[in-house]
Amino acid sequence: MRCACGGAALAGGLAWPCRKAQAMGFDDKIEVRYYDKLPDKKIQCHVCPLNCTLKPSETCFCRTRTNHAGTLYNHAYNCPCVLNVDPIEKTPLHHFLPGSKALAIGLAGCNMRCLYCQNWQVSQDQPVNTLNMKLTAADAVARLTSQSLPVLAFTYTEPVSYLEYALETATAVRTAGGKAIMASGAFVSAEPLREMCKQLDGMALALKGFSEEFYLKVCGVKFEPILKALETAKASGRWLELTTLVVPTYNDAPKDIREMCRWVVKNLGPDVPLHFGRFVPEYKLRKLPQTPVRTLEECRDIALGEGIHFVYISNVAPHEGNHTYCPGCKRVLIRRVGLRILENHLQRGSCPGCRRAIPGVWA
Repeated sequence: MRCACGGAALAGGLAWPCRKAQAMGFDDKIEVRYYDKLPDKKIQCHVCPLNCTLKPSETCFCRTRTNHAGTLYNHAYNCPCVLNVDPIEKTPLHHFLPGSKALAIGLAGCNMRCLYCQNWQVSQDQPVNTLNMKLTAADAVARLTSQSLPVLAFTYTEPVSYLEYALETATAVRTAGGKAIMASGAFVSAEPLREMCKQLDGMALALKGFSEEFYLKVCGVKFEPILKALETAKASGRWLELTTLVVPTYNDAPKDIREMCRWVVKNLGPDVPLHFGRFVPEYKLRKLPQTPVRTLEECRDIALGEGIHFVYISNVAPHEGNHTYCPGCKRVLIRRVGLRILENHLQRGSCPGCRRAIPGVWA
């Protein structure tokens, strides 16, 4: 749960010190991996499709990478503003070590401008302004070990904005025998994403809508790079699940949902789970109503009808859309109430009834 200072409390009530980095005597930074040096000490960043060109002292759209006299540094480094122990299902991942816990971290900044952002207080600010915790890659490994946690999750904010830190930390965690996952809006260039995929075990990527108009109006970025990123992630072989927050009047038209689902089946395959999340009014869309449950059910029906095998409803519980079903014999394999697992009948990743193999990371 979030602590009053804007950071997060750890499981068991153990609070991590939450202060601004400079006040704690640290302002770590790391040189960006993907950028070009230009004349007159300008640079061009290539981490995401925005390809920001910066003069000295200017900062990228993501609010984390700054041109220091011709060298691009990321200040979202060793300073998470969110640190929590979460169920893995919160990412959301329903086919990845169900019932396990993850150390969830997030650093300030984002390269998108979603009007409904649920964590806008930290995602839409710079690391220098947020209340942070000192956490190096070695600290993260030590925290996982001390709390017997199998997974580190980059979530709450946008990992693309702190990609260098995520790469370093994921590598350390996996070298120590743990697993690393991320939740992302997937607005990232192909080469950085491919490098990130090598150090991840699973991803929950957002397909926020299905049109250029929606992405420009609601998210502040172009649409086509998102589709390319999803295809790149799928081709990496890492476990992938998709999430779509259904926002009334913005992306809930049945024809758009149907078109999106057809694209998923054609380009990613029917076994990629899809989560339809209930919108809760937040940030700049507070005057909208919550998504009607019936709308979410219609989205789920469309997705199942178009051939997606695993379709979930999030932020509504209890609901039959919380469960995992066998696509063959239709029996309930994992029964949930929201994010809490009540029953898990999988046997070595297979349905105990028809013996059909269920895709996922189960051990």
